[in-house]
Amino acid sequence: MKSPHNSKQFIIVEGARENNLKSVDVKIPHDKFVVFTGLSGSGKSSLAYDTIFTEAQRRYLQSLSSYARQFIGDLDKPNVDKIEGLSPSISIQQGSLSKNPRSIVATVTEIYDYFRLLFAHIGTPHCPICGEIISPKSSQEITAEIAKSLKKDLKFKVLSPIVEGKKGTYNKLFDRLRKEGYTRVIIQDEGHEPIEYLLDEPINLNKNNKHTIDVVVDRLIMRVNNKEFKSRLANAIETALKLSEGLVKITIIDGPTKTFSEHNFCTECGISYNELLPRDFSFNTPYGACPYCKGLGSMLAFDEEKVFPDTSVSIYDSGLRNVGGFGTIGSYSWKMIETVAEHYDVDLNEPINELPKEFWDKLMIGTGSEKIEFKFNREEDKKDTSHFSWQVNRPFEGILNTMQRRYQNSSSGNMKEYYSQFMTEYNCNSCHGQRLKKESLAVYINGKNIWQICGMSVEEGTKWFDNLKLSKKEQKIAR
Repeated sequence: MKSPHNSKQFIIVEGARENNLKSVDVKIPHDKFVVFTGLSGSGKSSLAYDTIFTEAQRRYLQSLSSYARQFIGDLDKPNVDKIEGLSPSISIQQGSLSKNPRSIVATVTEIYDYFRLLFAHIGTPHCPICGEIISPKSSQEITAEIAKSLKKDLKFKVLSPIVEGKKGTYNKLFDRLRKEGYTRVIIQDEGHEPIEYLLDEPINLNKNNKHTIDVVVDRLIMRVNNKEFKSRLANAIETALKLSEGLVKITIIDGPTKTFSEHNFCTECGISYNELLPRDFSFNTPYGACPYCKGLGSMLAFDEEKVFPDTSVSIYDSGLRNVGGFGTIGSYSWKMIETVAEHYDVDLNEPINELPKEFWDKLMIGTGSEKIEFKFNREEDKKDTSHFSWQVNRPFEGILNTMQRRYQNSSSGNMKEYYSQFMTEYNCNSCHGQRLKKESLAVYINGKNIWQICGMSVEEGTKWFDNLKLSKKEQKIAR
């Protein structure tokens, strides 16, 4: 008797009795995503693995040569009347995901490795401070940009910055520059206006002051469509770049100065950045991880509400007495707290919720730059045989900061676990949960950084990549 269903459209199972199956008949459509659901013990695995998969694998092995089968062995036929419409099949073992806090969907699926390669090779770095693009330029590009931006007959100087904010007299440097044929330098001491010096006259610098020194490579007047001028400008730019190892300044007479670089350099902030590498986008290495949260995106910090759950009592009767290091009233830690209260003329016997907020904030997070005179005389303690006096003027770091420091400095796992009961997990204030250092987060492709792409859903990410617009060079690299 023919089956009522077409085996080209379905997998047809009749009379499946493997394990706990009771003569089950089922048809499963081809080219569909099919899920078996049911209570534990209902026969899902018996039907999918022990019946359908086993029979498909057995038939495939039978199609091999007798020579090949001798190395594999035979499979027993499952307990079933008939199965039609089978194709060779594979079974993928279920895997459990790691609970490592450093893992995200992109790293578990390993697609993040491709993201890192992509951003390292075609990402556009921006300055994390001012947001300006900091792409490197060749000497030809710098020359063309200067020639295009300056007005006709404008007087300007081509400078090579060779010293930036360093102490010294630099007599040997000036001697070398004279021998190489340079005639002028511009020197600026910290806090003073720059002064131009002739190299054939004595230059006496204070070795204790920080100096910025620029060599005057050439002085020019802007000429439009003049080959001789363009050649001279190009030579001056190349010389300046070589002398300073990649930097050149263009100073307009009685006007502003602009810096250009052959490297990743922010001309607005004066900060240089290293060449981008895939490791710069890994939050599991010190090269890419946020230095504050170490690439976790979050930090454990002491929670004021957990340390002081009841603010209707005084600080002496509060939960602070349950925290290690603050337990015994009269201890060093309590003497510090009481000294701060005396300094601000506050009575600590008052309920916490009635204390001045300004004082309470300083008690929690410190007095900043304001110093307090602390005195601690152990001779007052008659039970203590080690007599000494201690006095110092310094800021108070704050109760919560003191606890944070003790937590971080502790090498004891038990102590860290003990302290954690008073802590809450917060987003890192530096990377805002994005795990990477600020320089890496300032690299963009079509207006998105790598973490913004990781935050997309699969549908959003697919759409973004489908609409990605790249230059021919970028397309070749990305491909």
